[in-house]
Amino acid sequence: MTEILAALGGLLAGLVLTMLIKSVIDKSRLQAAKARAEAMLEDAKKEGETLKREKLLEARDEAIALKRDLDKEYEKKYEETRKLERQQRDREITLDKRADKIRQQERDLRDRDRILQKSEQSIEGKEEKLNDLIEQQTNLLEKTASMTADEALQELKNTLIDKARGETAEMVKEIRDKAKLEANREAKELIIQAIQRSAADHTAENTVAVVNLPNDDVKGRIIGREGRNIRAMETATGVDIIVDDTPEAVILSSFDPYRREIARQALEKLITDGRIHPGRIEEVVEKAKKELDEKILELGRNALIEAKVHGVHPEMVKYLGRMHYRTSYGQNVLKHSIEVAHICGLLAAELGLDAKLARRAGLMHDIGKAIDRESEGTHVMLGMELAKKYGEPKVVINGIGSHHEDVPPDNPISILVAASDAISGSRPGARRETLESYIKRLHSLEEIAMTFDGVSKVYAIQAGREVRIIVENERISDALADALAHDIADKIENELEYPGQIKVTVIREYRAVNYAK
Repeated sequence: MTEILAALGGLLAGLVLTMLIKSVIDKSRLQAAKARAEAMLEDAKKEGETLKREKLLEARDEAIALKRDLDKEYEKKYEETRKLERQQRDREITLDKRADKIRQQERDLRDRDRILQKSEQSIEGKEEKLNDLIEQQTNLLEKTASMTADEALQELKNTLIDKARGETAEMVKEIRDKAKLEANREAKELIIQAIQRSAADHTAENTVAVVNLPNDDVKGRIIGREGRNIRAMETATGVDIIVDDTPEAVILSSFDPYRREIARQALEKLITDGRIHPGRIEEVVEKAKKELDEKILELGRNALIEAKVHGVHPEMVKYLGRMHYRTSYGQNVLKHSIEVAHICGLLAAELGLDAKLARRAGLMHDIGKAIDRESEGTHVMLGMELAKKYGEPKVVINGIGSHHEDVPPDNPISILVAASDAISGSRPGARRETLESYIKRLHSLEEIAMTFDGVSKVYAIQAGREVRIIVENERISDALADALAHDIADKIENELEYPGQIKVTVIREYRAVNYAK
């Protein structure tokens, strides 16, 4: 029994000890779990803080980017506002100038009315004096001369006709001088304003192009074995390739700028690529042609944008681009056409005409030069055919045809196109003239002036811009000298072609000579 109780006591003690050990272990596990939970909570807090900081940084970056975009948008709107303000100021200045011009014209009209009234009064007075003079002459002739009334009347008529002719010549000279002065002043003002407001860059095109080489060793590769590469290049492009002693350069020669540009681009690509042989040459030349056609289309579009012309047929845009590779007396035809469009539009605006239509006619006036080397006919006729084919307005077609007087102008814009073309072509430095044609023009000027009676000597001066004529003072009076200058100028206009204008100066010298003996 004692042993049983001892065993039960031991078992109970073991059970209590086991429970105590389990309680300690559970407590330890609970503390460890609590510590791990606190550590996880701390890590979660740290991670949350990190995410918070990252989100704050991202939000700040987005805010900065948004502010930058808003600043750019604000600057753009501000610049547009300033541009609109400048345009508004320019319009106000233009309106003020027009108002001043209108007021000046009103004053001129009032002055002209006063002059006309005085002239009418003077003419009435002269008529009264003339009637009195006729009556006096008739009475005097009847009393003192042994002439019949009819003979006396005829003598009186002859006397009066001679006197009236002299007075008429003087009056015509005075009126013509005044009209020229006023017309020249108005025309010069309009032209000067148009030229000053139209600023265009021009370059003189040559018949050669230079391609720079990285070294002289490339020349041998361009020539190829027995010259096969250079022959293939010349055949594919139609351009003469000159390989001479010029260091690190090859010269391309052709009178066709379009072909010359294709050859230049193709040769530069071949040099860069390094593979130069006949098959590769043909491939690169074809690629250069396609790229140049794309560039031509881009040039045509840029010309339309610069000239502010819209609604043009795509084929006409290509022809406009090809004009970039055509020159006239060294002047780039596309640049010239854009300048003519600007001047024509400005003149039309000053005269109250359709400026948009005027710019369109000015831009298209030389469109025939884009194909005149490929088709028969003058560039004027070819340009008119193109314009009709692609639906250009009648005013534009007439402007193309009349700017060299091939067809008569039928509207004011056509006249402005011809005037703008002359302004662009004759301004200093715009065009070159060969020595042969220059000398021929000077001789023609002198020969035309010498065909008139009473002309003693003729001198063409100032590079053909002026012709001075010395007349015989016994045969040409002051009044007839003015008429002679007018007639010579008309004959020069009808028989010669020249840029700009030619001044005709008639000089009448009177010398009184006597001898002291």
